[in-house]
Amino acid sequence: MAFLEMASEEAAVTMVNYYTPVTPHLRSQPVFIQYSNHRELKTDNLPNQARAQAALQTVQSGSLALPGAPTNEGTILPGQSPVLRIIIENLFYPVTLEVLHQIFSKFGTVLKIITFTKNNQFQALLQYADPLNAHYAKMALDGQNIYNACCTLRIDFSKLTSLNVKYNNDKSRDFTRLDLPTGDGQPSLEPPMAAAFGAPGIISSPYAGAAGFAPAIGFPQAAGLSVPAGLGPGALGPLAITSSAVTGRMAIPGAGGMPGNSVLLVTNLNPDLITPHGLFILFGVYGDVHRVKIMFNKKENALVQMADANQAQLAMNHLSGQRLYGKVLRATLSKHQAVQLPREGQEDQGLTKDFSNSPLHRFKKPGSKNFQNIFPPSATLHLSNIPPSVTVDDLKNLFTEAGCSVKAFKFFQKDRKMALIQLGSVEEAIQALIELHNHDLGENHHLRVSFSKSTI
Repeated sequence: MAFLEMASEEAAVTMVNYYTPVTPHLRSQPVFIQYSNHRELKTDNLPNQARAQAALQTVQSGSLALPGAPTNEGTILPGQSPVLRIIIENLFYPVTLEVLHQIFSKFGTVLKIITFTKNNQFQALLQYADPLNAHYAKMALDGQNIYNACCTLRIDFSKLTSLNVKYNNDKSRDFTRLDLPTGDGQPSLEPPMAAAFGAPGIISSPYAGAAGFAPAIGFPQAAGLSVPAGLGPGALGPLAITSSAVTGRMAIPGAGGMPGNSVLLVTNLNPDLITPHGLFILFGVYGDVHRVKIMFNKKENALVQMADANQAQLAMNHLSGQRLYGKVLRATLSKHQAVQLPREGQEDQGLTKDFSNSPLHRFKKPGSKNFQNIFPPSATLHLSNIPPSVTVDDLKNLFTEAGCSVKAFKFFQKDRKMALIQLGSVEEAIQALIELHNHDLGENHHLRVSFSKSTI
């Protein structure tokens, strides 16, 4: 066991969130990471500290090489493609497009997937919004088994830099274009066929999933830190998978949405400062929020209904563990399938709001560039839709008046309608986004605020 003190609480939260979905391995040994009760480490005059301090200095100087690791493994090469080519070896169970999406979206926004069979092997091409996401997914998943002892992932970078998807069906999908036709997609597996795939005895699995079907990849929660019983080396743990995935069906967004739950339970909120509109704006960074309900008798809890299960998962991955108004927000999937509006005459104090027809949705437009600009919360915000008359000082003052400390600011050289602003902390940036997104700057311009992937 060891303790590791990060430079800030935000860095610690980021690290735990990053390694919750996928367990890191050091020299083939799984390492489990959780928060300590200690607020800081005292390292003076303790035995065995010399090696630890030397290792820390090596890391800080950037010259650490892990034994047995290729020298370029930790670096992303210039021009590296955001498209992965995935081959599934030892295909005992059917692997659907939906299963691939659930697995790979843990590492970033998946834009497009195409599945096909070549040389008698089931293969897929999968495009991320960012090459860095593809890099991390390849490092984490290459060689892993989707199910116990079978369905092994072999992952390479594709020579393609973008995928052209013509149809949204069981074989291909463009998640940025909900308007595509279904085309002549492969028909779904019929129930008798699906039952045969799930019949006990083909592969003994410690997880009896739906109809005996081995569940897809899942991720042990940080709190328990226990590997599920029977999980062999290289298998990727249990994730609840919908019955539609078991039968090989893939729902078309817009025709009922992606299967699974689209409602999040958000807890540990600051009841004095949080509002339904604030949650709508914040969760709206990761998907279109339809309804928000702050609990009448327990105002630190709320339900947030997203447009589909994929958006709910994305928002949960990015926002759970972030600080908001002095408290660490927690988000999990709710048991509720929808947020109910209050009945007429029922006391609600304006705590339940329907935002389904709001003009502030970021992802309603098919093919919107917003799908490619989804990033985790960061202290640097991307500002756009700035009118020519607004100056650096105007924008700095706007954020200062909102209670933020502005560390740096710069307009984009080629497009003065956009700028980056760096604030004192991630928490400040989250609160500024809630307060100032859609702020009226005059001249019929409303400020657009997003999290930035770059710093100043």
